[in-house]
Amino acid sequence: MENNLNNTYLFKALDAYPYELEETLEALNYALSYDGKDAQALCLMGRIHAEQLHDYVTAKQYYAEAIANNMEMPNTYEFYIQTLLWNEDYKEAEKLIGFAFSIKGVNKSLLHVFRGIVLEEQGFLKEALKTYKMALKTSTSNCFINSIEGEVNRVKHKIKPKKKKNKKDGKKRKGGKSAK
Repeated sequence: MENNLNNTYLFKALDAYPYELEETLEALNYALSYDGKDAQALCLMGRIHAEQLHDYVTAKQYYAEAIANNMEMPNTYEFYIQTLLWNEDYKEAEKLIGFAFSIKGVNKSLLHVFRGIVLEEQGFLKEALKTYKMALKTSTSNCFINSIEGEVNRVKHKIKPKKKKNKKDGKKRKGGKSAK
């Protein structure tokens, strides 16, 4: 019976998030009172702290607890890694990305994008570009592919900044010789 009540309140919280935060928190607190180890409820509480309150330390605690209670829940990893990136915890993010690749159901293409972000933030632009291209190969969503292509183009522009030609040096005469 408790599991049914837990699920009822969890569904109410999931349905209300992110538009009705007060209703979300009320339902989520009820769900956690019935089962304080429910990974989905803990994950949602982490999302609230990360996405709404920008309290990344508390969010990380909720995500870690969610994973400790259910390591096989794929969406927790995506939200946890995003929070680590927002908090600039790149080493921790890279470790979690590496582990998340072993979890069934995790969006592998998104993990490649996250790894690309880590590499890009650390200044390894060519490696980031390769990682984004791997994300393109593994993606199955046209919308996500378009988004990744934007990442690829942005990194390409960082790698090869356009050279501005000097007006005097850049002009050529008809004979192909530069003007002096």
